[in-house]
Amino acid sequence: MNIKILSRNSSLYSTQRLIEAAKKRHHEVEVIDPLKCDLIIEKKHPSIYYKGRHIEDADAVIPRIGASVTFYGTAVVRQFEMMGVFSTTESQSLVRSRDKLRSLQVLSRARLGLPKTVFTNYSKDVGEVIDHVGGAPLIIKLLEGTQGLGVVLAETKNAAESVIEAFNGLQARVIVQEFIKEAGGADIRAFIVDGHVVGAMKRQGKEGEFRSNLHRGGSASIIQLTDEEENAAIKAAKAMGLGVAGVDMLQSSRGPLILEVNSSPGLEGIEHATGKDIAKSIIRYIERNV
Repeated sequence: MNIKILSRNSSLYSTQRLIEAAKKRHHEVEVIDPLKCDLIIEKKHPSIYYKGRHIEDADAVIPRIGASVTFYGTAVVRQFEMMGVFSTTESQSLVRSRDKLRSLQVLSRARLGLPKTVFTNYSKDVGEVIDHVGGAPLIIKLLEGTQGLGVVLAETKNAAESVIEAFNGLQARVIVQEFIKEAGGADIRAFIVDGHVVGAMKRQGKEGEFRSNLHRGGSASIIQLTDEEENAAIKAAKAMGLGVAGVDMLQSSRGPLILEVNSSPGLEGIEHATGKDIAKSIIRYIERNV
């Protein structure tokens, strides 16, 4: 098969591992920067030109679309779909996953456990917002934040009011969530491929840090999911319509709580923590569908 990886940087760990896994299984593979694609939209022959070259030999694409290029990257994925090319991440699911608020509403509709969350239209009654999530401490998240950026832990009601009012004054959209103390600054990432958990790790924030993101200095170790956690992760990926997903969960006294479903999860942390060949699982997913 001929596989195209949509990535802006071919030297990234995830991109390199996907190239390696595809070549090991005797596929042709090419990395394409989605921002350098020109889309020709017409009735009978929608097409893509990459650096002036007509792309006509693709069997499948693996989107590795960064959050900052979601709009154009999604348009490129959609164009490949119009050309009859299989995508490991469908364009509509990619758009849905990048909207934090919409994602939480989709997960809520699927009856999945979530931290209690409040979203308002820059409400002046900040005290009521805080009370809705059970008071301080609480978490405040920018809707556009990624990799732990734009996430604040407000430990007191006064601090929470100040932060929310500051964001409101900047016309920055935020969600307010309850703080799950028993999680202890750790979360779980379950990596889903084609409806199955192919690896799971526990990420622990560094000393004094409530965010467990590896980009923020957290550490990762392999974990055996409970049946409840595994079912929640699979159900979350399915609700979002994602064939490949990283599902982030908190362990709480009332069961697993879904934080986020990532449509372009990195491979480095999960492969190093679990010792599993996640890239191979993604290539085999393509083989089963093309």
